[in-house]
Amino acid sequence: MGTQEQVLDVARRARQAAAELAPLPRGTKDAALHAIADALIARAPEIVRANATDVERAREAGTSEYMIDRLSLSTERIEAIAAAVRHVASLPDPVGESVRGYTLPNGLDLRQVRVPLGVVGIIYEGRPNVTVDAAALTLKSGNAVLLRGSSSAYDSNTALVEVMRSALTGLPADAIQLVPGRDRDSVKYLMRARGLVDVLIPRGGAALINSVVEESTVPVIETGVGNCHVYVDADADLDMAIDILINAKVQRPSVCNAAETVLVHRDIAEAFVPRALKALGEKGVTVHGDAAMRAYSGDVVEATEKDWSEEYLSLDLAAAVVDSLEDAVAHIRRYGSAHTEAIVTTSQSAARRFVALVDSAAVMVNASTRFTDGEEFGFGAEIGISTQKLHARGPMGLPELTSTKYVVTGEGHIKGV
Repeated sequence: MGTQEQVLDVARRARQAAAELAPLPRGTKDAALHAIADALIARAPEIVRANATDVERAREAGTSEYMIDRLSLSTERIEAIAAAVRHVASLPDPVGESVRGYTLPNGLDLRQVRVPLGVVGIIYEGRPNVTVDAAALTLKSGNAVLLRGSSSAYDSNTALVEVMRSALTGLPADAIQLVPGRDRDSVKYLMRARGLVDVLIPRGGAALINSVVEESTVPVIETGVGNCHVYVDADADLDMAIDILINAKVQRPSVCNAAETVLVHRDIAEAFVPRALKALGEKGVTVHGDAAMRAYSGDVVEATEKDWSEEYLSLDLAAAVVDSLEDAVAHIRRYGSAHTEAIVTTSQSAARRFVALVDSAAVMVNASTRFTDGEEFGFGAEIGISTQKLHARGPMGLPELTSTKYVVTGEGHIKGV
């Protein structure tokens, strides 16, 4: 159990660590990241053993296999996590980057430069890889991080944080800390640590995110759930549409960028829907459809109002036939989570209109929703996918973990009346 004083203590130590990290050059931070990657690989067996305890506990609790997949670590997965840390080390350091600059008419030189946010708190569920991704990104961007994972991954996260802290030779170990406690109270204390924690980033389901957004006194960058849509336009290439839909739904259904709804233009439904239902059925997907969808197969379950806004994170898919691209957009605006939407079409005008009308963090044209990801975007990793519009939107990499300050240089300038 983490008491309020224990949580505030790690926050104070993180604040001191952040002050020490902020001015460090890129080489020092990159060396630490490579040391972390080496340590993760060298100590993979003990991390896997700790993770096995979490997995066993999750199975005993009746956790779904999809969620257990998100929780599980193996030597191969740890090697991939370490490779992502090295990728982050290879990326440009955003700290000190000049966003804009010019000389004012009075001769003052003005520059807006990137600076670390400071102390970043991450509240997240299930996936222990987030522990390392978040630590690597915050360290590279000069921030200290407070990690509060779910109790389901407590042993895994404890092992990962201990390994990473041990590798920070020459850097403050308190740059990476696990928030003490497994109960709800420690999360509450973290959310109220205004003045010690600069920003909170929640990653997880709707209940977690809403709780942090509504209850925190610390500023929050809101990451969203992934009710992602694939819209199959009247001018779609059917083979392409099948491939994209299957990949978006089936490739890894337990993640936020998996498709949860398919919308099909009525003009193409007769040719497309039977093929799509067959392909989805072969992959074990249960389709929850409207009346038009159910007319094509008795295996389609009747969709309820709840299905349209559901983030299944499983082999379930909501499906509807729409009369137009505009109707598809209206459906997305009503039920979507502003995460990722995809259109499959050979019409450039339809693609342009869909992109213009859809108000989501990412819009895919003839590509799977599964590409909305920091690593896929070339960011190395991501701290989360923001679905809000302030400060950051979409996959959040290194630049999104910085703020800015103005540096003004003069030659004895003083202001007149």
